[in-house]
Amino acid sequence: LYYLAKMLYAGEDPRFIARRIVICASEDVGNADPQALVLANAAFQVSEFVGMPEARIPLAQATVYIACAPKSNASYMGIESALKDVAENRTLEVPAPLKDASYKSAEKLGHGEGYKYSHDYEGHHVQQEYMEKKIRYYFPTEQGYEKKLKEYLDKLKP
Repeated sequence: LYYLAKMLYAGEDPRFIARRIVICASEDVGNADPQALVLANAAFQVSEFVGMPEARIPLAQATVYIACAPKSNASYMGIESALKDVAENRTLEVPAPLKDASYKSAEKLGHGEGYKYSHDYEGHHVQQEYMEKKIRYYFPTEQGYEKKLKEYLDKLKP
């Protein structure tokens, strides 16, 4: 709260502060507490709506929430790893069952053939090929809500 107050006192644009809070909620808290991003975005929108000096209140609320929330950067690390693969031309073909089958020639190309609609299966999950090569980018931690995601993903493993 001290650094928030210092920035506000110095005349920093509340939109800049709110953007930094949103980024912190996603990059540093992540799925350990997904509500952090929701609250940060709400603080951003409310501060735009009410303006200063009242904007200091939702900004303070979001600052405190995010500072107190459990932290995980697993999503951030995952996208960085995936972007590195794409940048290094490690692109993979989308499997035919997942390709768009809504246009005229799609059937001739085998697009959509063999697709399994997950909601037709128990637990609304089905094993099927989602990538031609098995690569994992997201490694959930044991922090906060992310622990539940990890447990769920572990249950889905064949």
